[in-house]
Amino acid sequence: MEIEKAVLVGVSLKSEPETKVDEYLDELEFLAETAGAETVKRFKQKLDSRHPRTFVGTGKLKEIVEYVGNNDIDIVIFDDELSPSQIKNLDREFKVRVLDRTSLILDIFAYRARTAVAKTQVELAQYQYLLPRLAGLWTHLERQRGGIGLRGPGEKEIETDRRIIRDKIAKLKEDLKKIDRQMQTQRKNRGKIVRVALVGYTNVGKSTLMNLITKADVFAENKLFATLDTTVRKVAIGNLPFLLTDTVGFIRKLPHHLVEAFKSTLDEVREADLLLHVVDVSHSGFEEQFDIVNQTLKELDSSDKTTIIVFNKIDLYTYTPKDEHDLTPKEKFNYSLDELKQMWVANMSENTVFISAKNKTNLEELREKVYAEVRRIHTSRFPFDDFYYPDLDMLIEE
Repeated sequence: MEIEKAVLVGVSLKSEPETKVDEYLDELEFLAETAGAETVKRFKQKLDSRHPRTFVGTGKLKEIVEYVGNNDIDIVIFDDELSPSQIKNLDREFKVRVLDRTSLILDIFAYRARTAVAKTQVELAQYQYLLPRLAGLWTHLERQRGGIGLRGPGEKEIETDRRIIRDKIAKLKEDLKKIDRQMQTQRKNRGKIVRVALVGYTNVGKSTLMNLITKADVFAENKLFATLDTTVRKVAIGNLPFLLTDTVGFIRKLPHHLVEAFKSTLDEVREADLLLHVVDVSHSGFEEQFDIVNQTLKELDSSDKTTIIVFNKIDLYTYTPKDEHDLTPKEKFNYSLDELKQMWVANMSENTVFISAKNKTNLEELREKVYAEVRRIHTSRFPFDDFYYPDLDMLIEE
């Protein structure tokens, strides 16, 4: 993959803390790296509201345009979804590719999709994103080709393309309905066996944990959205079998089109009896990530499910102890891991565990908690069962 040079642009509103825009741009840079771009410069601006025509203010736009023109930049990436008119205006100013956060995420999903299901879901989301932006794309083509003789046919071409894309969207939605019915049948065929789903922000270590628990070989990588396809594995702890599912990671500002398109995949979360909510405790913004996942679960009508909170990556956790003479309030980074444990266990529930999947630390404690919950759920369904199950191999969808 050829590495392209990118600049990132972020706007923070006056109601937001200064540090937020840096956190968001850190994540945008990680997204850009995952897509194959090298970030060479960041631009930030604090505004009362985002500019309706150009996202940033006139002075900042001029500064970015000048930098892009003098440094052979390939892409300008904005950390919010741009309107069709903003893309059109910015494209005219920069004369290089302009992407927003949504189009970047869609590009990564398209590259990561491996199965027919994931490819269909991503294609649908891409067409839904593209449809209202066709006019801007045609303006870009007209400018490149000079525009003479293309203005009239261009408009007709846009309408033709809109019809084609609407037809494609309708067909893809129908294809996904069929896939959804097939997946529902497969889920029903699994019977009443307890289902456990790994959920969490992207890149928190869900796939690594899945590999440890199942002794399987699920693809895991230090990149965002390494896993798009749902993977289901049969697991047994002691004499008690259950199904464990790895799901696509969530992210802030996750495009609505993607949530809708991935409904079939996310139904695994809806159907789960127990959630393992994996959190990267070493990340400076882990509490916000925790809240974003919970909000997404709420949108999926899954926020009331029994949940074990799994704080992962304790091996990477660092903190700065406060000086005894410092009388300012403690910040999040001033708490030791032990203090953090006490706070979360006290506030959340006893279903909280701190582990390192990489170093296999505290995995036995996690297994014990999972076993206790799975046994409780199973016993409530089959009070007289001795945990015997028939061969499940035919019931597992890879």
